[in-house]
Amino acid sequence: MQALEAGVDEVGRGCWFGPVFAGAVVVSEPAAVVLRSEGLTDSKALTARRRARLVPLIEEAVDAWGLGQASALEIDRFGIRRATELAMLRALQRLPGRPELVLVDGVLPLRLWPHPQQTIVRGDSSSAAIAAASVLAKEARDALIRRLAVQFPNYGLERHAGYGTAVHRKALLSLGPTALHRRSFLKKVLPSNT
Repeated sequence: MQALEAGVDEVGRGCWFGPVFAGAVVVSEPAAVVLRSEGLTDSKALTARRRARLVPLIEEAVDAWGLGQASALEIDRFGIRRATELAMLRALQRLPGRPELVLVDGVLPLRLWPHPQQTIVRGDSSSAAIAAASVLAKEARDALIRRLAVQFPNYGLERHAGYGTAVHRKALLSLGPTALHRRSFLKKVLPSNT
């Protein structure tokens, strides 16, 4: 019998605005094969249209999935690594049961998880569970940012999803940061008295 494994991945780590998101997914090998045949891979290698098409397929095919996030305030308070770990932990806690092994994308272990885990460099390319977690987290975060773009117009959030672009920088210099901007990320962008 196969051990219950969950893949976890984060999105939005380098953004200037909004939360960091994480997904956690448990997927059987047969379902992983089907999802790979449908084009599942690293979310960054997929177009927005392909990701959106994969979401219902993933949600239907996997055994369990969960999403977690950490706010801009938590990122500023604890730093991006710990905030990312909080988002991953929250995603794992939304699963119906505790996995026997957690597969973590990247080289850094999930320090808040006291149970067995394995880090996998470029795991979203080699693990269907990590890739599915990446896609679900990316689509959920992008949907949130699109809703927030209406609340915070003139920042171009709908175009850059909160990442540090020239348009975003110009808006910040003109309008100042919102309550959802990561102040700790803006130290080199904004004058020190902002």
